[in-house]
Amino acid sequence: MALLSRKDVDVNYTWDLTSLASDDQDAIKRAEQLTEDVKSFNDAYEGKLDSPEVAIEGINSLKKLTEALVLISTYASLRLSSDQSEAEAQKLSAVLGNTRTNFASNVSFFEGELLEKDEAFLNEIKEKAAEYKGFVDELLRNKPYQLDPKVEKVLANFSNVFNAPYNLYNITKLLDLDFGSIEVDGEEIPVSYLAFEGGLESNPNTEIRHKAYKRFYDTLRKYENTTAATYDIQLKQEKTESDLRGFDSVIDYLLHRQDVDRELYDRQIDTIMKDLAPHMRRYAKLLQKANGLETMKYEDLKIPLDPSSEPEITVEESRKYIVDALSILGEDYVDMINRAYDERWIDFVSNKGKSTGAFCSSPYGDHPYILITWSSLMEEVFVLAHELGHAGHFYNANANNNIFDTRPSMYFIEAPSTMNEMLMANHLLKNSEDPKFKRWVISSIISRTYYHNFVTHLLEAAYQREVYKMVDNYETVSASDLNKLKRQVIEAFWGDDVEITEGAELTWMRQPHYYMGLYPYTYSAGLTIATQMANRVLDEGQVAVDEWLAVLREGGKKDAVGLSKMVGIDITTDKPLKDTIQYIGSLVDELEKLTEEIDG
Repeated sequence: MALLSRKDVDVNYTWDLTSLASDDQDAIKRAEQLTEDVKSFNDAYEGKLDSPEVAIEGINSLKKLTEALVLISTYASLRLSSDQSEAEAQKLSAVLGNTRTNFASNVSFFEGELLEKDEAFLNEIKEKAAEYKGFVDELLRNKPYQLDPKVEKVLANFSNVFNAPYNLYNITKLLDLDFGSIEVDGEEIPVSYLAFEGGLESNPNTEIRHKAYKRFYDTLRKYENTTAATYDIQLKQEKTESDLRGFDSVIDYLLHRQDVDRELYDRQIDTIMKDLAPHMRRYAKLLQKANGLETMKYEDLKIPLDPSSEPEITVEESRKYIVDALSILGEDYVDMINRAYDERWIDFVSNKGKSTGAFCSSPYGDHPYILITWSSLMEEVFVLAHELGHAGHFYNANANNNIFDTRPSMYFIEAPSTMNEMLMANHLLKNSEDPKFKRWVISSIISRTYYHNFVTHLLEAAYQREVYKMVDNYETVSASDLNKLKRQVIEAFWGDDVEITEGAELTWMRQPHYYMGLYPYTYSAGLTIATQMANRVLDEGQVAVDEWLAVLREGGKKDAVGLSKMVGIDITTDKPLKDTIQYIGSLVDELEKLTEEIDG
């Protein structure tokens, strides 16, 4: 069935953005007011931070300005995510882009002037206004890499330009690409990003799956050079700023943003590539056997182990599953989930121009918003539980911190989301004795939770690390370079157990994560923490739950190591990661036993 236009979808299954802005004109009017307020801030404080008291007044004002910017920026971003092709949404996005650039440019002096003060001055700010300790500490952490205030202002003025590669990528991906359709058994099946990722790539029908794969990647190939050139601009911008700020490499520059040690980053990639691969190859062989495939190909890796055991589920039915599974997190958490359904925090529909995948946006001063494309398959319950994990995280963090202290290190950001997936799986397993359903649940944990986070995103991270090695050598990356690197990483992981079909090397074209710094490796990092935490909840119950809720409320006041230690997990060692990989291996063992039992 062809995708509907946004105006034709059921509004009851779209998100309601009116608490962010009543309409586009309201957002534009507030953007204009913010621009005036930023000018007043500049006039009031530039060159006038002569006492800690004045600095604290300035931080208070900056906090209010930042809160205002977040609300209208989120409104514009979500409007565009709903339909990238809508002219009014594009126009609004451009207006807010200019507003953000003006904001960044005209407040950039503030941090620079504070950093010119001595340490006693900054410590006095913390003593007189303890709520801004995190703000000042972050300033001091960045001080060695701070440039002259005039240079910082110039960079801020270019922020819109620096966002251009990501915007160009999305335009190519969501507006220019036309995949057409395939024909199977006399039926014409439309192919699109949403259709491919929403079911065609995992379709149990081998002919449908293989034809969709070929059509999808044949179409991507037509745009590989444009997409590579877009990505190369992003890489050059990151390398330039890395050099300007005095970092040894782009990776060090990007990890500094996350407040993460290089050892944690490299360990996550190297250990999984080496130790997880054998377990996933066993899983691939099990898929091959269960589905009667002569050869296990790359395009077969996402097929279900037993599609007949996966229930179909409506949006309304999903609420009960999610509430039952996550009720262990308490009444306040469940109230948030129910509000998400009742107050239209979630965009479920499928329409032309809508962003692919799923995400959660949690603007400070308002509630979270979730984008998902509902396919009526049970696996979507896991996806929604994941995004509600992000929502629950920032629902708690935003309520208990000022805007400067809410966001934790990206290393930790995927822990609350994947924790919810684990709680969902544990709940389903606990409440069923049907071996076929239990096999489906366990295979879903592997194929969705662990494959997605420990394989798909990990292979992105391994590839991304190789790309940055080229960038640090001042090499320009071409489509052929990227294809070669991606194929090498895929082949290294799957070995001879999976045939890497032509087109697999283009997988790098599918991911927006490369425009978001070192994001891909953090999925496996977060799931490592979540796996250990979910097992603690199973073993210890309320004690572990209370500690976890305390971490969610902590926001970004600690780094990833500190947050993990709050729940008894030491990520400075390889034990949590190795234990998680061993747990994945035990799940494959259980699948093999259940399959023998069912087949026998």
